[in-house]
Order: sequence, then C-alpha cells, then structure tokens
Amino acid sequence: RLPVVLSIDQVLALLRAFPDDPPELLLVAQLLYGTGMRIAEALSLRVKDVDFAHRTLIVRQGKGGKDRALMLPDALREGLQAQLAQARRVWQGDRDAGREGVWLPDALARKYPLASRSWTWHWVFPQSTLTADPRGGALRRHHGQMQRFQRAFKQALRAAGLGALPATPHTLRHCFATHLLQRGQDIRTVQDLLGHADVSTTMIYTHVL
Repeated sequence: RLPVVLSIDQVLALLRAFPDDPPELLLVAQLLYGTGMRIAEALSLRVKDVDFAHRTLIVRQGKGGKDRALMLPDALREGLQAQLAQARRVWQGDRDAGREGVWLPDALARKYPLASRSWTWHWVFPQSTLTADPRGGALRRHHGQMQRFQRAFKQALRAAGLGALPATPHTLRHCFATHLLQRGQDIRTVQDLLGHADVSTTMIYTHVL
C-alpha cells in the first residue's frame, strides 16, 4: 500500500502543535522527520551514538540487525545538546543513588560488566522512572516509552487540524524519504539513509511522487 505522506507545510504544522513540556517529545518527532529514523531507533539512542564533531548519528542494530550512519541536522544540534544535559542529570542521580545501570545486550554485559553504569552507554531519552529487568528483577533505567510518544503524536495531529489523516509516527519517516526525493536526492542515497536492504522497497516513494 502507498504510505501516508504529509506535505512540508503539514509537517511543520504538526511539529508546532507538539507540547513544549516535556521538550523531548518534540525532539523525537524532529529526529524522525530530520533523519528518517524509526521511532524505536530514536528512543533507543545512546550517548555514544551522537557525534557532534562529525554531524552523525549511529543507529545500532536497526531492522535486520544492521548498523547505519545518519546525518545529524544542524537544526537539531541545540535541542540534542539540551537533551543530553538533562539525560546526564538523570545518569548522575542514578550513580549517586547507587542504582543499577542501563540494559545492555547479554554478550556486552558479560564482556564489559561496568559499561551499563557508564555515561557513554546511557540513553539519550531515559525514562523518568525505573523499570524491573525481567531477566533478574533489578531496577534499571530504560529508554523512553513508545506509547508515550504515540499519544503525544495523536494529540499534536488533532491540534494541527490533521486528525482526519491516518498518520502515525512512522509517517514522519515516509515524509523524510518523499521530501528528499522531491528535492532531487538520489534514490540510492535515500535507500542507505532508510536502511532498506533492497532499493525496490525505497521505490514505493516514487509512486507517492
């Protein structure tokens, strides 16, 4: 099926309708539209995956278990820096309280037992509360909840007067790809940025055009 794609004006109206508090909800939406990330990829970003010097974001273990590098838009630099400052306050509070670190994949947790407590492995978008780890029951800081962002997206969609459209957070990824192609970007580049294994998957956006 053809994906739902908003116009640039509709995307801007949607972003303006996001609540100012908490500010990370708008930042996640901007990441989805500005980089083409999936919502799960944005929420599970770790500090070490944000590289301001090279203007790059690294998606680890995306769909299909693949890593990929994305462009970090200059417009999001300030917002990301502010979010990292907030995340660091959360991380420092956990360290001061002697809490368990964040979740790591099993192999990494065994190889680097102290990494889960390090700043570099902390979440860019940490939850405000702790969650019990189902593997052992330890209370850990998990990354932001997808359901919370989905609720904020629906509210912003209605507030922007777009409630009649069957749009979801994934729509912002579709908009990213379609608007790049509209501006004349090469489809192979768009394929790489989206992480599609086959260019035929990316070709669906040419049908939207």
